[in-house]
Amino acid sequence: MQTKSPGFQPAALLEVMHPVTWFAPMWAFACGIVSSGQPVLSHWLVILGGIVLAGPLVCGTSQVVNDWFDRHVDAINEPDRPIPSGRIPGRWGLYIALIMTGLSLALAWALGIWVFWAAVFGLALAWAYSMPPFRLKLNGWWGNGAVGLCYESLPWFTGAAVMVTALPDGAIIALALLYGAGAHGIMTLNDFKAIEGDTQMGVRTLPVQLGADGAARLACWVMAVPQVVVIALLLLWGHPWYALAVVGLLVVQGLLMIRFLRDPVRHARWYSGLGVPFYVSGMMISAFALRADALLAGAP
Repeated sequence: MQTKSPGFQPAALLEVMHPVTWFAPMWAFACGIVSSGQPVLSHWLVILGGIVLAGPLVCGTSQVVNDWFDRHVDAINEPDRPIPSGRIPGRWGLYIALIMTGLSLALAWALGIWVFWAAVFGLALAWAYSMPPFRLKLNGWWGNGAVGLCYESLPWFTGAAVMVTALPDGAIIALALLYGAGAHGIMTLNDFKAIEGDTQMGVRTLPVQLGADGAARLACWVMAVPQVVVIALLLLWGHPWYALAVVGLLVVQGLLMIRFLRDPVRHARWYSGLGVPFYVSGMMISAFALRADALLAGAP
């Protein structure tokens, strides 16, 4: 006997957008705002628009796209999700993803040309991450890189571009790219929880390709090296105290990594919850270093 679909349920729309995932790009967007050196109060409207763009729209779109193209697997593994359960019936998952893509591009265009092209690039990666024939998520090298760029680099760039209404300074772009590269390692942490299932499904995450120990060592290096480069740049730019603060955060991460490396499968979630906050704190400290430069240079 076929189970009748419950029909479209509006509450399921928020669920399929996975609001918990919005924090990372919104935090990176805030770093972009801070690093621009521009006053916040006089830009509150574009900041609000940028927050909506980075979180609910672009990130939310990526989540809907992912759930749509994973609907067949979710029907087996997580049948209660909105799309396989029928709470978002038929092809409405695809329609919602397309509508949200259009809304994202429209808002990005209103916020400026550089914001628009950043949104185009981010949305293209969001679709390529989940959509055949690309399915970047099936390979940990490509998929984690795409997520790192979309969750850290592009929102940081967008936050600065919204404030300066132009191409952000090279130092801003450099830090955004470095922290986005390090986020590749953060994404690897999420892959330790399903090594056996990913192996059976042909999902070539880094723990599947390199083994748990190899992937854990790589993740730690990928997270640490960009921060070392950030520290060197902050020293080069004349910000020793900010550099020292990032050093302190990196030392704490290193100590936590020791436990993680002893048993990566068991401690990956633990490190993600305890160690990653120190990583993202360094992002904001670095952003304030650039803000100090902007203020000294005579920014309002």
